[in-house]
Amino acid sequence: MRPSPQPSQTAQRLAGANAGDLSFQPRSDGTAQYTAPSMAAPSLAAARPFDDVATEAALRRLARQPSPPWLHGEVARRMGERLELIRMKPERLIDWWSHLGAGSDVLERIYPKAQRVLVEPGPVLRARSAASVARPWWSTRGWGRAAPEVVLDTDDLRGGAQLVWANMMLHAVADPPALFERWERLLAIDGFVMFSCLGPGTLKELRDLYRRLGRPAPTPDFIDMHDLGDMMVAAGFADPVTDQETLSLRWKDPEALLRELRVLGRNTRPGRPGGLHSRHWRVELIEALESLRGDDGSLGLSFEIAYGHAFKAAPRLRADRPTTVSLDDMRALVRSGKRSPSS
Repeated sequence: MRPSPQPSQTAQRLAGANAGDLSFQPRSDGTAQYTAPSMAAPSLAAARPFDDVATEAALRRLARQPSPPWLHGEVARRMGERLELIRMKPERLIDWWSHLGAGSDVLERIYPKAQRVLVEPGPVLRARSAASVARPWWSTRGWGRAAPEVVLDTDDLRGGAQLVWANMMLHAVADPPALFERWERLLAIDGFVMFSCLGPGTLKELRDLYRRLGRPAPTPDFIDMHDLGDMMVAAGFADPVTDQETLSLRWKDPEALLRELRVLGRNTRPGRPGGLHSRHWRVELIEALESLRGDDGSLGLSFEIAYGHAFKAAPRLRADRPTTVSLDDMRALVRSGKRSPSS
């Protein structure tokens, strides 16, 4: 069973509260399904400004935090609810950027028998993931199945997985179309990808505030969910579906707001001002943030979360041109009894 598109939602959280204190107001304007070939996907990565150095620095700082950002864990929980709608039970799954994605517990709960491959963007995060799945010699946890494999995203990964899971990381990638193509190659036929990332509505209140102050944008450009759907189609995925929801996080004061934003990451936009800001700059920002107070007296910022999933279809063979089919895909076709449709 493939999940139907879910309505987007608005969630509110007061800083310091736990995930159980979220309240929701359903909306239904955030779903899109893609059935036509993409026309724009190949140029999207080139048109999007991206700073590799700043992004790597942000990842190193996040790797030093005691735990992944709270928001990542909350989004992983919501993605897990979507996974439970899919009947397929993967034998092998790939958890892309596992530590910061904060989805290991969700995946282990839903697929306790699956072989897991944890993929990390650097040695420090790889070490943290390896430590998190290490089993003491006396522990009976995980008996009867292989220990999770921990690798770098630059490694040559074996294909044939039934699931690629990527939570809250795609916005930190320089070339999303190329990554979608790689995920498609790593999947077995009828395997699927499921991902989430920040969308263009993220921190819109803060961007408006910076604009009023005459300052450069405080965030990078985030990719719209419709463009993400185009990228999946261009990468060869079938039945891609994307949707989004807006989470409204609220704080009691500007200092608490800024502290949590630092935990969530940093501004990686190319062309951002270099060096340290002056005391006057910070005082002006603190005063301006007071304008974000709502009727309840708290300060609010929006985070748009884009979700997507798609399946790997059987290769389409054409009689008028040579077609390459991987050995893993051929084995999957034989096991399933399917024939590749010809055009």
